[in-house]
Amino acid sequence: MTEPDALSQLTADARSMIPILGAMGLEVLEVTPHSAAARIPAEPNANHFGAMYAGSLFTVAEVLGGLMAGFMDVPGGLPLVKRLEIDFTRPAMTAVTARTTLSEDEFLRVQAEAVANGKSNYELISEVTDESGTVVARTHGYYQMRVMG
Repeated sequence: MTEPDALSQLTADARSMIPILGAMGLEVLEVTPHSAAARIPAEPNANHFGAMYAGSLFTVAEVLGGLMAGFMDVPGGLPLVKRLEIDFTRPAMTAVTARTTLSEDEFLRVQAEAVANGKSNYELISEVTDESGTVVARTHGYYQMRVMG
Protein backbone atom coordinates (compact mmCIF):
# COMPACT_ATOMS: atom_id res chain seq x y z
CA MET A 1 0.00 0.00 0.00
CA THR A 2 1.63 3.19 -1.17
CA GLU A 3 -1.36 5.41 -2.06
CA PRO A 4 -1.37 8.62 0.04
CA ASP A 5 -5.03 8.36 1.15
CA ALA A 6 -4.67 4.71 2.17
CA LEU A 7 -1.44 5.44 4.04
CA SER A 8 -3.06 8.37 5.85
CA GLN A 9 -5.91 6.09 6.93
CA LEU A 10 -3.49 3.37 8.02
CA THR A 11 -1.51 5.95 10.01
CA ALA A 12 -4.73 7.11 11.71
CA ASP A 13 -5.75 3.50 12.43
CA ALA A 14 -2.35 2.65 13.94
CA ARG A 15 -2.45 5.78 16.11
CA SER A 16 -5.96 4.89 17.27
CA MET A 17 -5.04 1.30 18.20
CA ILE A 18 -1.74 2.30 19.85
CA PRO A 19 -2.15 5.89 21.12
CA ILE A 20 1.55 6.40 21.90
CA LEU A 21 2.19 6.26 18.14
CA GLY A 22 0.17 9.44 17.73
CA ALA A 23 2.09 11.17 20.50
CA MET A 24 5.31 10.14 18.74
CA GLY A 25 4.10 11.54 15.41
CA LEU A 26 4.45 8.18 13.63
CA GLU A 27 3.62 8.22 9.92
CA VAL A 28 3.19 5.04 7.87
CA LEU A 29 5.11 5.47 4.60
CA GLU A 30 4.63 2.06 2.98
CA VAL A 31 2.98 -1.25 3.76
CA THR A 32 2.71 -4.29 1.51
CA PRO A 33 2.65 -7.99 2.33
CA HIS A 34 6.42 -7.96 1.83
CA SER A 35 7.64 -4.58 3.08
CA ALA A 36 6.87 -1.80 5.51
CA ALA A 37 8.26 1.61 6.37
CA ALA A 38 7.35 4.18 9.01
CA ARG A 39 8.78 7.55 10.01
CA ILE A 40 8.91 9.56 13.22
CA PRO A 41 10.01 13.19 13.53
CA ALA A 42 12.86 14.37 15.73
CA GLU A 43 10.41 16.18 18.00
CA PRO A 44 8.83 15.09 20.32
CA ASN A 45 11.16 12.09 20.26
CA ALA A 46 14.34 13.79 21.45
CA ASN A 47 16.03 12.77 24.67
CA HIS A 48 17.75 14.96 27.27
CA PHE A 49 20.76 15.67 25.03
CA GLY A 50 18.96 16.26 21.73
CA ALA A 51 19.33 12.86 20.08
CA MET A 52 16.42 10.55 19.32
CA TYR A 53 15.16 8.72 22.42
CA ALA A 54 16.08 5.01 22.37
CA GLY A 55 12.50 3.93 23.07
CA SER A 56 11.25 5.86 20.05
CA LEU A 57 13.82 4.17 17.79
CA PHE A 58 12.72 0.80 19.20
CA THR A 59 9.03 1.54 18.64
CA VAL A 60 9.25 2.78 15.04
CA ALA A 61 11.04 -0.47 14.11
CA GLU A 62 8.90 -2.82 16.23
CA VAL A 63 5.55 -1.62 14.86
CA LEU A 64 6.47 -2.70 11.31
CA GLY A 65 5.80 -6.37 12.12
CA GLY A 66 2.23 -5.61 13.06
CA LEU A 67 1.62 -3.38 10.05
CA MET A 68 2.72 -6.07 7.59
CA ALA A 69 0.73 -8.77 9.39
CA GLY A 70 -2.44 -6.87 8.53
CA PHE A 71 -2.17 -8.37 5.04
CA MET A 72 -2.27 -11.96 6.32
CA ASP A 73 -5.55 -13.80 5.82
CA VAL A 74 -5.69 -15.38 9.28
CA PRO A 75 -9.20 -15.22 10.79
CA GLY A 76 -8.87 -13.99 14.38
CA GLY A 77 -5.12 -13.55 13.90
CA LEU A 78 -3.21 -10.92 15.83
CA PRO A 79 0.50 -10.18 15.52
CA LEU A 80 2.50 -10.26 18.75
CA VAL A 81 6.10 -9.26 19.32
CA LYS A 82 7.90 -11.90 21.35
CA ARG A 83 11.35 -10.32 21.46
CA LEU A 84 13.16 -7.47 19.79
CA GLU A 85 16.90 -6.92 19.84
CA ILE A 86 18.24 -3.50 18.88
CA ASP A 87 21.72 -2.24 18.09
CA PHE A 88 22.13 1.52 18.26
CA THR A 89 24.82 2.39 15.71
CA ARG A 90 24.83 6.22 15.64
CA PRO A 91 22.95 9.01 17.42
CA ALA A 92 19.89 10.12 15.44
CA MET A 93 19.60 13.91 15.41
CA THR A 94 16.87 14.13 12.73
CA ALA A 95 13.65 12.38 11.81
CA VAL A 96 14.14 8.66 11.22
CA THR A 97 12.63 6.02 8.95
CA ALA A 98 12.43 2.32 9.78
CA ARG A 99 12.19 -0.25 6.97
CA THR A 100 11.81 -4.02 6.80
CA THR A 101 11.00 -6.75 4.31
CA LEU A 102 9.52 -10.26 4.38
CA SER A 103 9.86 -12.69 1.47
CA GLU A 104 6.76 -13.97 -0.29
CA ASP A 105 7.61 -17.54 0.72
CA GLU A 106 7.93 -16.56 4.38
CA PHE A 107 4.70 -14.53 4.26
CA LEU A 108 2.81 -17.51 2.81
CA ARG A 109 4.39 -19.92 5.31
CA VAL A 110 3.39 -17.80 8.30
CA GLN A 111 -0.14 -17.31 7.01
CA ALA A 112 -0.69 -21.04 6.29
CA GLU A 113 0.91 -22.20 9.54
CA ALA A 114 -1.15 -19.76 11.63
CA VAL A 115 -4.38 -20.92 9.99
CA ALA A 116 -3.47 -24.60 10.43
CA ASN A 117 -1.93 -24.46 13.93
CA GLY A 118 -3.30 -21.30 15.53
CA LYS A 119 0.10 -19.62 15.58
CA SER A 120 3.26 -19.09 13.58
CA ASN A 121 6.56 -17.42 14.40
CA TYR A 122 8.43 -15.12 12.06
CA GLU A 123 11.44 -12.83 12.19
CA LEU A 124 12.06 -9.39 10.75
CA ILE A 125 15.29 -7.47 10.37
CA SER A 126 14.81 -3.70 10.24
CA GLU A 127 17.07 -0.74 9.63
CA VAL A 128 16.40 2.70 11.03
CA THR A 129 18.00 5.55 9.09
CA ASP A 130 18.22 9.29 9.65
CA GLU A 131 17.41 11.91 7.00
CA SER A 132 20.90 11.62 5.48
CA GLY A 133 20.51 7.84 5.06
CA THR A 134 22.87 6.95 7.91
CA VAL A 135 21.86 3.75 9.71
CA VAL A 136 21.24 4.74 13.34
CA ALA A 137 19.82 1.41 14.54
CA ARG A 138 19.21 -2.17 13.42
CA THR A 139 16.64 -4.50 14.93
CA HIS A 140 15.98 -8.23 14.90
CA GLY A 141 12.38 -8.86 15.82
CA TYR A 142 10.78 -12.15 16.76
CA TYR A 143 7.04 -12.04 16.12
CA GLN A 144 4.15 -14.45 16.29
CA MET A 145 0.89 -14.45 14.36
CA ARG A 146 -1.55 -15.96 16.84
CA VAL A 147 -5.22 -16.79 16.44
CA MET A 148 -7.07 -15.30 19.41
CA GLY A 149 -10.39 -16.60 20.69
